[in-house]
Amino acid sequence: MLPGLTLTPMNKVEHIGIAVKDLSRSLELFRKLLGQEHYKIEEVATEGVRTACFKVGETKIELLEATSPDSPIAKFIEKRGEGIHHIAFDVDNIQQQMAQLAAHDFTLLNPQPKAGADQKEVCFIHPKSANGVLVELCADAKT
Repeated sequence: MLPGLTLTPMNKVEHIGIAVKDLSRSLELFRKLLGQEHYKIEEVATEGVRTACFKVGETKIELLEATSPDSPIAKFIEKRGEGIHHIAFDVDNIQQQMAQLAAHDFTLLNPQPKAGADQKEVCFIHPKSANGVLVELCADAKT
């Protein structure tokens, strides 16, 4: 930890989330772009999305397609179009990280971690707290 900094450092970029209108079309596009196949498709009902993941080095690219017109991804695409939706960081202790960020005036979008894709617990930080960037915290789900 840096002197005077009371936040626990994040480990790495876990993934970059990209909002897409059509997952099938986007899978083909990203397969060509990245030179590889996706390794997983998963529905996250709590978020109203289907995700597909590609592994690029230590980082994942997560394509997000809305499963309902009122999901956050559908609303994002309606407002801004397809593109980068969020950046996710891997953390060791999501509860501790959430408490530290809240104490530093970051606005958390959920008060407790919730189930995310790829067997992760997740929490989002409001973009207004992070220069317009939607930030996601990810930790391995406790079993």
